[in-house]
This record gives sequence, C-alpha cells and structure tokens, in this order.
Amino acid sequence: MQDPTPSTPKVVNPQKARKGISRIWHAGAYSIQGLRAGWGETAFRQEAMLSMVLLPVAFWLGQGWVEIALLVGTVLLVMIVELLNTCIESAIDRIGPEWHDLSKRAKDMGSAAVLLSLLLCLGVWSAALWQRLS
Repeated sequence: MQDPTPSTPKVVNPQKARKGISRIWHAGAYSIQGLRAGWGETAFRQEAMLSMVLLPVAFWLGQGWVEIALLVGTVLLVMIVELLNTCIESAIDRIGPEWHDLSKRAKDMGSAAVLLSLLLCLGVWSAALWQRLS
C-alpha cells in the first residue's frame, strides 16, 4: 500500500530553503568567504592592495561626484572581473586538468575580460590625471 502523505524532497542546498533575514545573513557570509578565497589569488590580492591606494586618491583627483564614481567604479570593476575570471578558472579546473580547446578558450576569454577592465581603468584614470594636472 502506498503512503498517502507525499514525501518531502531532500534539500540539496540549504540556502535555497532559507527565507528573509536568514537568507540575507547567510548570503553575506558566503560573500565574505568568496572575498577570502579571492585574497588567496595573487592577481586579486595585488589589485586589492592597489585599490587601497587608488580609492582615497580618487577623492582627491575627481572634481565632482561623477568623476569620483568613475574612478572608484573602474577600480572596483577590475576586482569584480578578476573574481569572475577566477571563478571560470576554478570551474574549468574542477572538470579536469587535461588540456582541451574549450577549456583554453574559456580561460583565455576570462583573461581578456580582465585585460579590458584594466585598460578601461587605465584610460579613465589617465584622462582624470590629464585633466587635473594640465
């Protein structure tokens, strides 16, 4: 005879079952863990240390809130893209260490995204410096 009560499905990820403040609290904790994991990556650590210098300078260099936002935003964008690139590399490495065209392509595209964000940051900062110092 079949059980008349439906069985509750097993929750694979407990975060999906959380609601309200509990979900926000745990999501924040996961984000902090992600930043700690990012700190273990040399490139992210270098960019984070450089940002500790650049962010205060942005408030001196920027001549209005829009310029300050652009200067700060481009620095943060570099760090965001670096974290996403690390995610791509980690996911590819989890699949396997063997060389594959698609794995190389994904890693190269992640690296290209970091390069473009760095060039954008350099361009915005160069323009702001040029305007301020000329």
